[in-house]
Parts: sequence; C-alpha cells; structure tokens
Amino acid sequence: MNKTTSYSKSRTFNMILTAMLIALVFVATLTLNIRLPIAANGGLVHLGTAMLFIASILFGPKKAALAGALGMGLFDLVSGWTLWAPFTVVARGLQGYIVGKIAWSFGRKGNSMGFNILATIVSIPFMLAVYYICERVLYGSWIIPLASIPGNIVQNVVGIIIAIPVCIVLKKVSVFK
Repeated sequence: MNKTTSYSKSRTFNMILTAMLIALVFVATLTLNIRLPIAANGGLVHLGTAMLFIASILFGPKKAALAGALGMGLFDLVSGWTLWAPFTVVARGLQGYIVGKIAWSFGRKGNSMGFNILATIVSIPFMLAVYYICERVLYGSWIIPLASIPGNIVQNVVGIIIAIPVCIVLKKVSVFK
C-alpha cells in the first residue's frame, strides 16, 4: 500500500469517526433532555454534555469541537431552539475543544483521569460566558441571563458525573488505549 492510499484511508476514517461523534452528541442531546424549572431561560439538562465530554477525552480537541458544535447545534435547529443554534455552535465547539486540548495535552491522549476532570471543569466557565453573552444580546439585560447559570452548571456537573466513569471503563478497552 502506498502513502497516498494510506493517507486517503486515514482521512476517510477520521471523517467517518467525526460524523459518528456528531451523531452521538445529537442523539444524546435529543433523546433525554429535561427542561429545568429554574426560570424562563433556565436551560436544559441533557446527555449531550456527557457525550461531548466523552468525545473530547477519547478523541481529542478537533473531533470534539466539531461533535459539540454540530451535534448540539443541529439539536437546536430541529427542536425549536433555532435562535440558539449559532450560540450553541460557538459555546459547545469551544467547550469540546478546551476539554480535548487539556485532556490530550503533553501526549496524555485522555489517559489521565485527573486532567480529564480538570479539563471538564475548566471548560465550564467558557461555556457559561458564551451563553451569558448570547442571552445579554437576546434579552438586552445583564441581569436576566443570570437565571440560566444554575441550570447550565447542573447540566455540566451531570455531564461530568456520567462522562468520567464511562471514560474510565472505555479506556480499558483495547481500541481506546
């Protein structure tokens, strides 16, 4: 097999893997989401955040950024949150990239659970900031967006609680080592 064929197969595999991660984030966001009764803009808790963290830890920043941005952005488009889609693309793409970048830093490739936990925690303020600014633009107020912060924090904590144990188990599977 020559280098061109090998490179082409590698690119094809990466595109398929990224598309599957996008689909997994989308389906995880779509299938179980609970609207929080915190406020009118209190947000959702869904499994998409856990899947985004899993993708970030297992596959790194680039695939995770695309999975988060496109998977959750697509959810917004098909589920009545269309106005939020551009902001979700930025917030979740950035969050996936940050988690993947930290988890994969210095050749770790998501193998340090301590850094994986740190990565997920570090990503939360960035996600919160993007949505806060988004709501500031949409609602014309610096106060109203404060109501969505507790719900977004709950969503991320649930995501961490699910993703870290799943990653610990998956990292024991030879495919992910």
